Amino acid sequence: MKKIYILMITLTLGITSVFAQSSLVKKADKYYNRLQYVKAAETYEKIVANDKADDHVYQNLADSYYQIFDTQNAEKYYGILAEKSDDPEVYYRYAQMLKANGKYEESIPWMEKFAKMKPADHRAIKFRENPNYLPRILERGKDKFVVNELPNINTEYADFDAKPMGQKLYFVSARDTKGKEYGWDEQPYLDIFQADYVEGVVSNIEKLPGDVNTKYHDGTFCFSPDGKTMYFTRDNYHDKEYKTDSTGISRLKLFSARLINGKWTDIRELPFNNDNYSVGHPAVSPDGKKLYFSSDMPGGMGQSDLYVVDIKRNHKFGKPVNLGPNINTEGRENFPFISKKGDLYFASDGHLGLGGLDVFVCKNVDGKFSRPRNLGVPLNSGKDDFAIYIDDDTKDGFISSNRTATRVGDDNIYTVKNIKPVCDVLISTQVVDAKTQKPISGASVTLTDNEGNPIKTKLTDNEGKVDFLIECNKNVVVEARAEEYENNKKAVAATDLEEVDVKIALNPIEKIITPRELVLNPIYFDFDKWNIRRDAAFELDKVVEAMKKYPDLKIHIVSHTDRRGPASYNQQLSEKRAKSTMEYIVSKGIDAARLTAEGKGESEPAVKCSHCTEKQHQLNRRSEFLIVNEQASE
Repeated sequence: MKKIYILMITLTLGITSVFAQSSLVKKADKYYNRLQYVKAAETYEKIVANDKADDHVYQNLADSYYQIFDTQNAEKYYGILAEKSDDPEVYYRYAQMLKANGKYEESIPWMEKFAKMKPADHRAIKFRENPNYLPRILERGKDKFVVNELPNINTEYADFDAKPMGQKLYFVSARDTKGKEYGWDEQPYLDIFQADYVEGVVSNIEKLPGDVNTKYHDGTFCFSPDGKTMYFTRDNYHDKEYKTDSTGISRLKLFSARLINGKWTDIRELPFNNDNYSVGHPAVSPDGKKLYFSSDMPGGMGQSDLYVVDIKRNHKFGKPVNLGPNINTEGRENFPFISKKGDLYFASDGHLGLGGLDVFVCKNVDGKFSRPRNLGVPLNSGKDDFAIYIDDDTKDGFISSNRTATRVGDDNIYTVKNIKPVCDVLISTQVVDAKTQKPISGASVTLTDNEGNPIKTKLTDNEGKVDFLIECNKNVVVEARAEEYENNKKAVAATDLEEVDVKIALNPIEKIITPRELVLNPIYFDFDKWNIRRDAAFELDKVVEAMKKYPDLKIHIVSHTDRRGPASYNQQLSEKRAKSTMEYIVSKGIDAARLTAEGKGESEPAVKCSHCTEKQHQLNRRSEFLIVNEQASE
């Protein structure tokens, strides 16, 4: 595993009760609290073998395997915990390990349990929005990327975070077996290395010359655009002083170095570091004016978040700013990289993925980052995939992964060839008044997939405009809503054009009001169901808007069924449909006293047929909205 990265995890998962522990449990806990997870797992296993394990032991054993990414054993013990635990994080980690081991279908029920227990969690929200995401990710990158292991560089130890500059390749490795050994996974500490790299061939590997490397962890890193400054991650060790926080853990810090006479010297600590939390994984913007990084500093959203800070002159920096909930989750966001185009790549286990860390991209649109997109297989796998570098000009790059790991901590460097661009379509939408053609500001515009699952909602600007960035060749629907207007939507067919203009005209709400009823598109129900479908909710919102504009308006809801099934059962079903329709409208703030509802079963079909088609049955499963009082719409 990435030892330099993993220290950013806030170790809060688990049961914190105090037990009357045996000496073996105390010994295992001592290893665990020191982050010596290999030894901790070995000791907890002895307790399990003696049939003396309680929830505390199983929890720490599962977490130990999770931290060293032994997915098989982590799955085993999270599975034991999940069957009797009420901790949603156990469910989440169990689902992650199932996915990491290729058991995608088995992971879904545990993600559903997690989402039910933590409905406000961003990871849960994203899952509910797109519960069937896995097949898309598994297919998404197959025709876009070629990934191969980079020859002549990988060892039996951790090798990762490769970045080229000139005819050199720089990377992080634990290959120096002469140095200290780190208890987390019993590998040597990390250093930054350089090698000659000409026409894809690696040679003459050596430690980075200068003062960057120490006897503790050094790396990850990035370079300024002119190649004269390096920003790098290091344990809290500077001027021969090794510092820890109140728990005895050395947190990560960011430092800078300058290239002077071929050596990296003049080591300086960045001013926003802190002894009590980690700051690491730097990435510089193409203009050299912003530094992106990862941190578990207080006030963040999850276990580690992405931040940005302004780079000023004379080693001065602005105030770090969290990149916000579009990018950060309650999980781990790490290893940012900014391409020449300004696109943000990063690794996360909080967004929808394949298990472990996956690589995501946020395209740069007018200086703002779009919604994160999982780059799919083969760039991502069920294991940890991270530390990507992509050259926008050559389409070549590198990625790090433990997908072929044969031992704990074995990360390898892979080459990436972007054979087909990651294609996007900008959907430029304008919402206007259907009568006057004037723009409607503040309208709510929702982008949904072809199945009606919401993707993103935005409000229009003063010109009635809003933009969405989506993948090419993806069918979507754009829905628009505004106060005192009738909802409307337009389908956007799959395309690979760079931009598609969509104009949605909204009719004033009084257009749906006739002397007898509110004229809507049909409110349909599924066979033998009475729940409000999303397409029905879209229409019912028009009723809500009409009743908000005209406070004296009263409506009588009449629901009908098709003729399949006994008449008595259909009568009951129609009454349930009428009731659920009324309840939906009331849930939107309409006084129930202004509504009445009844079911008429199969007695008044819209289409009279003896051998009805499915379409005719659907037409008969409907609701009507009758006006029961006079109202003035002038």
